[in-house]
Amino acid sequence: MLTNDQLSQWDRENFFHPSTHLAQFARGELNNRIITGGKGVYITDRDGIKLLDAFAGLYCVNVGYGRTEIADAIAAQAKELAYYHSYVGHGTEASITLAKMIIDRAPKNMSRVYFGLSGSDANETNIKLVWYYNNVLGRPEKKKIISRWRGYHGSGLMTGSLTGLELFHKKFDLPLAQVIHTEAPYYFRRDGASLSEEEFSAQCAAKLEELIHSEGPDTIAAFIGEPVLGTGGLVPPPAGYWAAIQAVLKKYDILLIADEVVTGFGRLGSMFGSDHYDIEADIITSAKGLTSAYAPLSASIVSEKVWKVLEQGTDEFGAIGHGWTYSAHPICAAAGVANLKLIDSLGLVKNAGITGAYFKKAMKNAVGDHKNVGDVRGEGLMLAVEMVKDRETRTFFDPKLTMGAKVAAALLKRGVIARAMPQGDILGFAPPLCLTTDEADIITQAMADALAEICN
Repeated sequence: MLTNDQLSQWDRENFFHPSTHLAQFARGELNNRIITGGKGVYITDRDGIKLLDAFAGLYCVNVGYGRTEIADAIAAQAKELAYYHSYVGHGTEASITLAKMIIDRAPKNMSRVYFGLSGSDANETNIKLVWYYNNVLGRPEKKKIISRWRGYHGSGLMTGSLTGLELFHKKFDLPLAQVIHTEAPYYFRRDGASLSEEEFSAQCAAKLEELIHSEGPDTIAAFIGEPVLGTGGLVPPPAGYWAAIQAVLKKYDILLIADEVVTGFGRLGSMFGSDHYDIEADIITSAKGLTSAYAPLSASIVSEKVWKVLEQGTDEFGAIGHGWTYSAHPICAAAGVANLKLIDSLGLVKNAGITGAYFKKAMKNAVGDHKNVGDVRGEGLMLAVEMVKDRETRTFFDPKLTMGAKVAAALLKRGVIARAMPQGDILGFAPPLCLTTDEADIITQAMADALAEICN
């Protein structure tokens, strides 16, 4: 029985929800869910319904819900100093401490941290820095950015262009001309079933090199990629992929931006995905897990190589003309400090690796042989179940059937939140890093039961 119907009415009449079918929502055809609380891996809505959040919000509540340590840090900072800007050398104890903590945890070639509020604005910052870098080096033509189809890098103008998903381009006049896309490292959807993972990785690298030649190596500034594809399908890279790609980038002096908005701070069972896959990035994008989404904060982590050129640029051209009003906001930074301390003290990076491996094995055992499951894949606490009409031929369902959304709805009836991913019938799971094996079993059983209901 719904309570507080006026709140629901206000929601439909006043609130512009992101990534939502606006007309259906306004007409009441799409349910709204008003969340009132959370603890551990569970959230509770206004009707008292408790749900296991197997997607950690938007793969971001790494430490789990209800951590009073972070809430207390936010409150203490707000009482002491709610805001001051970070322009022209200003800082706070929280922002300076957090920058140090990030660099201490980042790959060894990283040098400085620029703070924003979201993964989208961090990637906007990163592209501006790449363009500035090449201008300082006297290479004004070296400006194009290569992204990958099915990659997700935000939904702004530049970042929406980098994103390689149709939904984020359609009717928005995107992508912008400076962005070009190459093949996704999506082994399950490869052309040529006989290809090994290593052969497919070599093919991806060859196609990247072909694209670089067709555009002109002197025009390509950077390549951006997630260590593991996130919104594009939760797809770990095939064997040898990152080594093959990096060899091409180094050959043509192309910077590498590792978008670790999802993978940063433990999700793969390593502090960063760059460590996990031996990626030597020039810039790392981070956000979600930086504060476990208890406050909005992102970080562009800049390598020593790039930093030295940025310093050179300001010696030649004066102070760098980039900044956000809320960069390094002290309340958000305080949340980040408390969050990283919790990640360490609770051993969540290790737990993500151990429990993630258990979760993937349990899911494969439960549904891997189902006639409509083509692939169960994942790394750490990122896991996907991809549905197919025919597993032998890798024939997919007609998208109009919305099979993924139907299974997600069946999971919800069983008290588990999963995400039906775009551009495919893919169920995504990315629970908080505090997930236990018992909780993984709950998700796995719910998935098996949901499949049995929808694909009977």
